[in-house]
Amino acid sequence: MKDISFSQLDSIVPQCAVNLPNLNDLNLPEKVLQFGTGVLLRGLPDYFIDKANKQGVFNGRIVVVKSTSGASDEFDQQDSLYTICERGVQAGEQIESYTLSSAISRVISAQSDWKKVLECAHNPEMQIVISNTTEVGIQLVQDDINNNQPPVSFPGKLLAFLYERYKAFNGDKSKGLVIVPTELIPDNGKKLESIVLELAHLNSLETDFLDWLEVSTTFCNSLVDRIVPGKPKPEVKEAIEAQLGYTDQLLIVSEVYRLWAIEGNEHVKEVLSFGQVDEGVIVEPNIDLYRELKLRLLNGTHTLSCGLAYLAGFKTVSEGMEDEYLSTFVSNLMLAELAPSIPYKVSILTAERFGRQVLDRFRNDSIQHNWLSITMQYTSKMKMRNLATLLQYYQNFPCVPEYFSVGFAAYLLFMKAELAADGKYYGTSNGEKYLIQDDKVAYFAEKWTSLSPEELVESVLSDKFLWGTDLAALKGFSAMVTEYLCKMTNEGVLSTLKIFVRKGEDTLVS
Repeated sequence: MKDISFSQLDSIVPQCAVNLPNLNDLNLPEKVLQFGTGVLLRGLPDYFIDKANKQGVFNGRIVVVKSTSGASDEFDQQDSLYTICERGVQAGEQIESYTLSSAISRVISAQSDWKKVLECAHNPEMQIVISNTTEVGIQLVQDDINNNQPPVSFPGKLLAFLYERYKAFNGDKSKGLVIVPTELIPDNGKKLESIVLELAHLNSLETDFLDWLEVSTTFCNSLVDRIVPGKPKPEVKEAIEAQLGYTDQLLIVSEVYRLWAIEGNEHVKEVLSFGQVDEGVIVEPNIDLYRELKLRLLNGTHTLSCGLAYLAGFKTVSEGMEDEYLSTFVSNLMLAELAPSIPYKVSILTAERFGRQVLDRFRNDSIQHNWLSITMQYTSKMKMRNLATLLQYYQNFPCVPEYFSVGFAAYLLFMKAELAADGKYYGTSNGEKYLIQDDKVAYFAEKWTSLSPEELVESVLSDKFLWGTDLAALKGFSAMVTEYLCKMTNEGVLSTLKIFVRKGEDTLVS
């Protein structure tokens, strides 16, 4: 098979439908500077830009800045073309599609070609900066931007680029940029802006530049949501390439669902015109709704189900969703208890629609998402994702949230740990040991050693230092968590899950 490149486009013979680029795309101007070559950026923002280009809407390509050391040979050899394979469930139907993206024009190394990065600031067509430098990338480092070397930090590199643009166009306020970070931290745009401004002051940059920065440049908070795993396994990649009719070292597989919610005004919406072609791009003045839906329904359900699912013997999310009992538990937990209790003003119809999309994503067997990996920092996730929802439930309803109680009981059982010779804590499930990666694991290990299950529930729930409030004061919650923890301990987790779900079904019938 041929390696993919622009020169090979006319000669490839795919065995499946592939959305191919147009050779005219080579002539589109570079409008976007992107910090990061990762699969999330290529599978979400770059996906939207490529889709818009193919429809003649955005008509701009992306210059990618590679911050890590090393060459960009894979991109160079393929003319930066790469394939996006979308697989998953949408509205109950199995979807599979292939797109050959030409959104990226070239990849530049910040370490070896910093001058070329700065040259991009002189491009009058440049409009947008996108980044995904991981959560630790948006940090204040006292960079010196007044030399010819690339600053150490991403905010430092961004400031140097913006200052170069300011000088290149003599402070022309029409040459400002829209900056959209996608790092997974709250208020990522505002945080990045504050660091860039502080760095500008630390570098003693002139007042006129600071004015230009504040007036002409727009930093947007954004939220990204799409599962794009790393490079597919060799056998998966080989099977896909057999369908495509070419080899692709940059091939990525993603789920069908996609969301890029961006906080911005009409000017931002106009600049990000690629958003017109896909409902997955949301540009609104406030994106708290989308953040809350993702946090409470997707993340919250994951957290309240992961311990239960793993202890019941399921390895991956999709495997668990194939089981009638666990899938019923997950669905009812999300739609009957969490959706009506989101601590944010959202219509129940909106919450339920989002919830059903999440359930489709959970059923996607093309994405191997391990339940055990979701348990990492279990306690902090439980507090951040589910505490406010639990408290809101008690404000809304005069009864105990049963599904929540079962999920919480499984969390407590999962945290039953023993210290091993390697200095790490392990639990045991179905005869196998599992590593518990949680800052509070020693706390739980001590309680499981010294307390009965009944005493443990009361002690943990009443710990205001742990939760910030007394959860034992919630009427009936302590008793129900205790009931199901004891059942799981005595009868097994899977057996308890089945009995609980059957009881719920019997209640609905009666």
